Amino acid sequence: MRLAELSERSGVSTATIKYYLREGLLQPGRRVSATQAEYDDAHVRRLRLVRALIQLGKVPVATAREVIAAAEDESLDHHLRLGAATWALPAEPEPPEDVPDAAAAGRTVGALLEHVGWRHDQKAGEVSPAHRTLVAAVAALRRLGYPCGVAHLLPYARLAAQLAVTDLDMVEEQPTEAGQIEAAVALTVLYEPVLLSLRRLAHAEESARRFMDDDGADSTAGA
Repeated sequence: MRLAELSERSGVSTATIKYYLREGLLQPGRRVSATQAEYDDAHVRRLRLVRALIQLGKVPVATAREVIAAAEDESLDHHLRLGAATWALPAEPEPPEDVPDAAAAGRTVGALLEHVGWRHDQKAGEVSPAHRTLVAAVAALRRLGYPCGVAHLLPYARLAAQLAVTDLDMVEEQPTEAGQIEAAVALTVLYEPVLLSLRRLAHAEESARRFMDDDGADSTAGA
């Protein structure tokens, strides 16, 4: 397909596509003349990934370029390519090392990972952005006095393990390793808002079940 058709199929303007080409986010098309090139379905898929990273994931262009480079690095095994790509996505700020709650939170996270048997995550430890984000979250909970022991975190870990199976099943539906890496990044960016929204909707539903009368009135009113 030519540039105009690529723009139409991907929903990305020709000006933006040219920008992505200049920045190395999109692979060049097959040159057919001095001023024209042809593109294929691989370019459409790549544009979906770039849009998911930059527009939805709010990933800087330089970071998006690193994600794509990792996805194309055939010197890494498939697991490492998936990890390198998803690890490049933005994470929450880390707790300062000198904050007492950070050390205690790290011990809690370590005990949780040991309890659920996540050996890979234990080995990755602080190298993993997700590990550091979890430690930061537990440290904040500790500082504010909210429950965050292993017993409190365990239901979340078990649900996450079930979701991981669902996620990787969707990733494996892609027929190529490159497509699976792109899907892993895109699904991480696109499904995290889905998870957050469903959790909040579920909270509202459970709150209504517990605290509202059948006619919709607050059951605690006048108590």
